[in-house]
Amino acid sequence: MTVSSRALAERGGATPAQVRKDLSFFGSFGKRGIGYPTIELARRIRGILGLGRPYRVILVGAGRIGAALANYPGFEARGFDIAAIYDADPSKIGTVLDAQTVRPAERIESDLAAEPADIAVIGTPAAAAQAMADRLVASGVRALLNFAPVALVVPAGVTVANVNMALELEALTFALASGRRA
Repeated sequence: MTVSSRALAERGGATPAQVRKDLSFFGSFGKRGIGYPTIELARRIRGILGLGRPYRVILVGAGRIGAALANYPGFEARGFDIAAIYDADPSKIGTVLDAQTVRPAERIESDLAAEPADIAVIGTPAAAAQAMADRLVASGVRALLNFAPVALVVPAGVTVANVNMALELEALTFALASGRRA
């Protein structure tokens, strides 16, 4: 029914004081000596994170990364609807990934004009990523999850989260080499 700041800290790799401080930034959540009511805490954190509504997501790139993401079962449970998948490779267009038919990349602008997306996932080769980001931003997408190994340049008001698996592996090797937690 309740969870303590100590238990949250242990799960998150922080200190109980840091948990209390971070949560207090968003308001009053728990009671001293009792803890945080788990259902209410989860509801409030989902609200803070903007997870109170579903998000329409498109994938650009139906290669290995795009296919893996399209088939990931955890998105729907968290309110992320993979609404469309696009690729420029004629051999991938028309194939089906997790019940979605891969569409030609040249349709992105017209499709987004008809059905806007909240988030776009870029899984293209590095050479195509910036041009694709420009097209997506011009079509109204304001959040990009970038798997391409290139730093995207976007205007103010657009958020980019870069996923660099090589850097993540390097963080893990550092943790292994130093005996620390990543």
